[in-house]
Amino acid sequence: MAAMKWWGWGVEGVEFTHEDKPALGPFIKEVLGLDVSRPTTAPLRFDQLQIADPTLPDALRAALEEAVGAEHVSVDPLDRVVHARGKSVRDLIRQRRGDLPRVPDVVVRPGGEDAVTAVLQAALKVDAVVIPFGGGSSISGSLEAPADEQRPIVSVDLGRLDKLLSIDEHARLATVQAGVFGPHLEQQLNARGYTFGHFPDSFTHSTLGGWIATRSSGMQSDRYGDIADLTRGLRVVTPNGTLVAQPVPSQSTGPSVREMVLGSEGRLGIITEATVHVRRLPQERKILGYLFPTFAAGLAAMRDVAASECSVSVTRVSDAPETMFSFATRKRSTLLDRVQSKALQTFLQRRLGFELRQMCLSFIGYEGSAGHVAQQRKAVGKIVKRHGGLCIGSSPGALYDQKKFDTPYIRDFLLDRGVPADVSETAMPWSRLQTVYDAVSAAGHGAFAQLGVRGYLMCHLSHSYHGGACLYFTFAFEPSPGADMLVEYDVVKSAIQQAFVDNGATLSHHHAVGTEHARWLEQDISAPGVAMLEALFSGTDPGRNLNPGKIV
Repeated sequence: MAAMKWWGWGVEGVEFTHEDKPALGPFIKEVLGLDVSRPTTAPLRFDQLQIADPTLPDALRAALEEAVGAEHVSVDPLDRVVHARGKSVRDLIRQRRGDLPRVPDVVVRPGGEDAVTAVLQAALKVDAVVIPFGGGSSISGSLEAPADEQRPIVSVDLGRLDKLLSIDEHARLATVQAGVFGPHLEQQLNARGYTFGHFPDSFTHSTLGGWIATRSSGMQSDRYGDIADLTRGLRVVTPNGTLVAQPVPSQSTGPSVREMVLGSEGRLGIITEATVHVRRLPQERKILGYLFPTFAAGLAAMRDVAASECSVSVTRVSDAPETMFSFATRKRSTLLDRVQSKALQTFLQRRLGFELRQMCLSFIGYEGSAGHVAQQRKAVGKIVKRHGGLCIGSSPGALYDQKKFDTPYIRDFLLDRGVPADVSETAMPWSRLQTVYDAVSAAGHGAFAQLGVRGYLMCHLSHSYHGGACLYFTFAFEPSPGADMLVEYDVVKSAIQQAFVDNGATLSHHHAVGTEHARWLEQDISAPGVAMLEALFSGTDPGRNLNPGKIV
């Protein structure tokens, strides 16, 4: 995979545009007062950046070159800047400004586990800092070194560890190197008739090891499970040797070291290999669109689907603000499309009593044999009808499938116009869903009012479980004239995160802790929980050489 832009999401030449979406510009003008017809800001040119010279002792460089080969040891300024941070809003704003307090001194690309071991041992020998790097898609501050770090910093890019090693056909377990990117993993599995089924928003630019290190969730986790459910075995290079977690279905061997590694963000070692659940490619895959009269009705329907015997792959419902945004991002329609849309609106209003500005768009996915899909669709249809919903066919679902990885590009589009936009996600029991939604909505709008800015806040339910669900909030606002964008951003982001923990929800469902969310960790897992993590990290890595400062 080509490296992502140093200042934004994706590779050079790929970007979001409003030109083919006639309703988007007027919509953003209405809700934010922003004219999107032309960019108003731009990142500095790379040659304008002030990049400190690398601090790389000759002995360390020689040891790294011996471990991985000289051609895989880089002190190139662009390489170092790309590996300095992830892709959070804070990361991008600072990158675009040229705020680069501490970048890695060297980027190394080992080609196997033995090379990873040699790199780690070389770094420990000279008391250097090691930061594992997958795709660089983190939005929680999981990749940046502490600004005051004086020791040499080694970024270990695992992109060369990208192979499917084996498949156990009977156990349906695949052993895979941890540096493989999502698309390449699926290509290798699909060629053997399998799928991993894990498709996070970052899928195109993130890796298996990164998913494990941050406890990722994919868009089809309702059927396939989160990365914690999918990961059975692990190999992790640690300061004390290679940790091996056997890929067994269950075990009673004390606290689970597998669980300790999941979500550890590089604090315990470098993940080199994982054994994961895979499934046969489904005979049929379909995502259907539904409309509900209100968000409350949509949430209730998703709750009942989760409680039923239906085994759907996707349950997603947007609130009214996000539904309006989704409709505004549609491309130019044909005359037939417009006629059909008008007829649907008339039917919804006159026959079903919908208030169009309150209705909510939903997507439900089905996978399996043709008979299974038909049976599930029928059962879900009854639940949807019971809550006043209506199926609107497969066209919206196909559009969702096409656009599902676009969100980070939209964020860059808005940053180019001086508008910060970000996401915060959480999880809670079904019984607290509406309470959390109301509290977060109030907190977000309260923060906009406190700053005196025009903002937009929207939400969708993105993952369902037996006992609860994930709510995924997106916000954007036009900063005050002359204000520091990051200062105002922190006001809004903090209000939303605080509302999570104040109302019985977790600080993050799948974006990890990093540095962005660390201040709320004690409120989420309690002081003894934090102390337990501190003891785990310091016991495994007493010299604080492994990605220090993350999580706690």
